[in-house]
This record gives sequence, structure tokens and C-alpha cells, in this order.
Amino acid sequence: MREMAEHARTNGFGEPAVTYRIRDWGVSRQRFWGAPVPMIYCEKDGMVPVPYDQLPVVLPQTAVFTGAGESPLAGVPEFVNTTCPKCQGPARRETDTMDTFVDSSWYFFRYLDPRNEGEPFDTSVAKQWTPVDQYIGGDSHAVMHLIYTRFWTKFMRDIGLVDFAEPVKRLLTQGMVTNRIEGTDEWKAMSKSLGNGVDPDEMIAAFGADATRLFVLFAAPVENELRWSETGTEGAVRFVRRLYTMVWRWHERLANKSLLPDEPEFSQDARTLRRKTHQTIAKITSDFEHLHFNTSIAALMELLNQLSDFNADPANASETDAFAVREALESSVIMLAPFAPHVAEEMWEGLNHSGGLLAEVPRWPVADPDLAAREELEIPIQVNGKLRSRVIAPPGVSEDELRQSALADERVRALIDGREVVKVIVVPERLVNVVIR
Repeated sequence: MREMAEHARTNGFGEPAVTYRIRDWGVSRQRFWGAPVPMIYCEKDGMVPVPYDQLPVVLPQTAVFTGAGESPLAGVPEFVNTTCPKCQGPARRETDTMDTFVDSSWYFFRYLDPRNEGEPFDTSVAKQWTPVDQYIGGDSHAVMHLIYTRFWTKFMRDIGLVDFAEPVKRLLTQGMVTNRIEGTDEWKAMSKSLGNGVDPDEMIAAFGADATRLFVLFAAPVENELRWSETGTEGAVRFVRRLYTMVWRWHERLANKSLLPDEPEFSQDARTLRRKTHQTIAKITSDFEHLHFNTSIAALMELLNQLSDFNADPANASETDAFAVREALESSVIMLAPFAPHVAEEMWEGLNHSGGLLAEVPRWPVADPDLAAREELEIPIQVNGKLRSRVIAPPGVSEDELRQSALADERVRALIDGREVVKVIVVPERLVNVVIR
């Protein structure tokens, strides 16, 4: 954008400009709760700031709410009546308090050093922990609170409290949970005024906290609108129940944690299950970094399907089969814990672990790239850009081998017989396109 603006200026048809979205900010509020405005009014000296050594101004414990159109603090004489810092004569305190945005614009800095009585926060502590790595908020946050906190941070930079201008490194504006407005076909964000809210206590009573939470995270990408559906929550219940049943089915067999030989021989089905397990670990680990929670849950569901297809009986399963199942189940339960922590704890105990997930602090599963790699690849073969056949090849197959396999394929040979092969385009491990004329 800078280059385009400079190009416009150089060629005389435009120039760069900065547009500020922030507007004048009236920070005073006529309310009891809030940070007092530290100003004193004196008939002789006018408006005088409270001296630094008299800060902070502390609110009284109580105030009478009269509805008279002024701050309740105005009716607390022991708060209002004070002494002018300049002339020591009688004076009155400001009775308005500050807008809540004043506090929320910098509270996360104060959280780093909440017991500091001499300054807002220790600058060395702020340097260690800020800027904030990830900010999550709705539309109102993005266009209101985030503007103010950015302004506030720039102000703190100018007075030397921090050495950066932007308080947040990454922003995610999450979608809203919507529901149908009764008597209409409109879907709106849940609100008390529209009467389309859902009582979470009722959902938890009916489906449990874990399934309710799981559905909300699974039903849509976090940045998209989510349409509420009780049937979707029932689907989350079924998934949790299936995984719980699988843990219970195998828990006695997995109680014996015998060691595998140095070079174990896994069956084809066990290798397939292990490959799916490590592919799932890799996907969910990556998805977490991008806050793709819905695809993480979908990956857990796919792994459970693979487990369900695994043809082994717990009673007579081999050590290698039991190992593959244990690896899949333990990885599933650990990765489920951020989404459904309560039932994950119970399943972890069902897998013969004591003390709970948090007490044991198991390491997050790490994907083995060799195990996650596919054992064979299905390579599409095109002739003049149209799909004509497919060949099976191992991972790492060379371009020459793919080229020879494509030209040796019976369907391809029938199409190129009597024609000139102009060239063979090979996309490694992905595609072969034979160009003929």
C-alpha cells in the first residue's frame, strides 16, 4: 500500500494519508463504581489536580442511589469535602468516575504487577510479558476497546512505561452464537432483549458441560457465526460416549503395560492405526497454533472412526495391537482435554493412570513424521490435462520412476499409441501429465 501511495504521489494523481478512527473521548461517568477522577475544585485556585503523594483517591464504602441525575458520590460529604492542595482552603472533589474503558485499556499491564504501590507496573516485568500474543474479542471489542487500548499503549510508550506501540500481536474477532427469534425466520446473536438466548444451565443439565462446550467449538470455525442447534449437541454427546465406550472396552487389556521388543512387527491394520494417530497429532498440534478448534475436533472424530474399524479383540490382541490401541486412545484423551476436560480426566483414569491429567502432566503427544507418512501414494495420470488413470507408488518415488510408470500404464499407452509425446510433466508425488499431439 505504501508503494501504491508513493506511485500515486509521483505521478500526480494522489498521495498517502492517515485516517484516525479514534474520536474525542468523554471519560467521565455519573456512577459510584469506577476510578475516581483525581481533580479538586477550589473557589480561589480553580481546578487543581490531586498531588501525586495523595494518590490513589479511594472511593467511600457506600453511597445513596437517589436517581437525581448526578453521581451518587455527590451525596457523600466525607468524600466530596476536602482541602485545596494549593491554598489549603475548603474545596470539593470531582464526583464523576472514569469510563470502564479507562481501566480495561491497560488492566493486562497491571495484572503483571498487581501489588506495586509505587507505580502502575514495573517496566522490566512488562518488557518480559508484553505485548499480548493473542487478543480475542467480538466486533464491539475490535472497533471500540481495541482502539482505546492501542491509544493507551501509545500514550504509555510516549511517557516511557513501555517501549512498543502496539499492545497486541495477533487479533481474532470471534463469531457470535446466534439463535432463531421466536415467530420469525431471523437468526440473530443471542441477547436478552430479543429473547432468543439459551440457558447454559439447561444445556449442561441435559447434555453435560463437556458436550455443550464441544459442540460450540466444533460447529463452526471460531471466527464464523454459529447457529445454535440442540441436535448438534446430541451429536457431541454421541462422540464422547463412543470414545468413553472404547476406553472402557480396552481398559482391562491395557492395564498390563508390557514392553515391546526392540524391533516389533506390527500388522497392516496396526500400522494403519498408528499412521492415523500420528497424522492426527500433527494436524491438531498445527490447528491449535491457528485456533482451528473445529477441525481439531473433526480430526479426533476421524481417529475414533479408525479405532472403531481396527479389527482386534481386547481379550486376545497381540502386544503390538494393544500398543497401537493404547497410543491412539491416550493421544485422543490428552488432545480432547482442552475441549472436554471433565470426561477426559475420567477416561485418563480409565486408561489406568492415577492422579489425573493435570497431576501427572503428560507431555502433549509428538507426531513421528515417519509414522505419519503414507505407505503408498495414489498418483493421478492425465493425458492432455484430462484424468485418464492412476498409479500406485511409494513415498519418495523419483520423477523418472513416475514418468516411466505413467508411460507404461495400459490406459495411457492406448491413448498415446500412434501419437507424438510432446512432453511429460511430473509434479513430484502429486501428478503426471502426458502431453501428446
